[in-house]
Amino acid sequence: MHAARLVERVREGDRRALARAITLVENGAPELREIMAGLAPSTGRARVVGFTGSPGVGKSTTTNAVVRLLRARGLTVAVLAVDPSSPFTGGALLGDRVRMQEHATDPGVYIRSMATRGHLGGLSWAAPHALRVLDAAGFDVILVETVGVGQAEVEIAGQADTTVVLCAPGMGDSVQAAKAGVLEVADVLTVNKADRDGARTALRELRQMVAMVDRTDEEWKPPIVMTVAAEGGGTEELWERVDQHRAHLETTGELERRRRARAREEIQGIVLDRLRSRLGAEDVDGGLDALAREVAEGLRDPYSAADVVLEDLGA
Repeated sequence: MHAARLVERVREGDRRALARAITLVENGAPELREIMAGLAPSTGRARVVGFTGSPGVGKSTTTNAVVRLLRARGLTVAVLAVDPSSPFTGGALLGDRVRMQEHATDPGVYIRSMATRGHLGGLSWAAPHALRVLDAAGFDVILVETVGVGQAEVEIAGQADTTVVLCAPGMGDSVQAAKAGVLEVADVLTVNKADRDGARTALRELRQMVAMVDRTDEEWKPPIVMTVAAEGGGTEELWERVDQHRAHLETTGELERRRRARAREEIQGIVLDRLRSRLGAEDVDGGLDALAREVAEGLRDPYSAADVVLEDLGA
């Protein structure tokens, strides 16, 4: 399909065109530049909400419950579920998509699984472009569910307007949050599976950790919501908190700042990707190997070697 026609069909919300466009994004297709240029005027409208947390906390179940809530309110929803990569094909394992089958035939819901393909941070490297495609397709809300993340994998905060961090009792998540950047990126904290033993303990620990962070009166303080997503319990309160955060972002101008930062990161990612591609081409001539040999033998320092490479690349 010609790129211009594909852009037109994506903007009309055509599901097959959406699938095709995101596949081209994942594969880094040559026509991607033309597609992104065509979609750009239609972007910047959708709300992007991220769900992250350790494996097993109920991210998919929570996302599924939120989709159900938003559809009941008449909103269209796209879900970008980032899954682990298959060691055999490199594709997504589709675990999250399987859990959302109740929405599979709903014309107001689009669900896409995307493999990390070894990319750290809980997201696929292609996620920013995929979000642009979904935004241009006219969805009211885009929910991004990360692969199960560890202590430092907090990339979702750079892609979402609001980041929801999920914890579960008895899994040590609150302790992990205290040790890492996960707590810092949380706009809303959720103790899921709140009907289990230890939920109140997890709530108390998270409250203590939130209180330890020094904030001004104007800064947002992450609320903590108790949910039982498998039964839909607490979902309305969770989304109410997300709405409150959205209002805060708009009032303070933080929403515009976050979206500019997101665009900046996307531009930097494209630049670095191009530099890596050119660097690979340079390495064919053995230039990088020669420099590496000199650095390893103490004949040159790595900074001056890097200067040589950047000069050769014209950077």
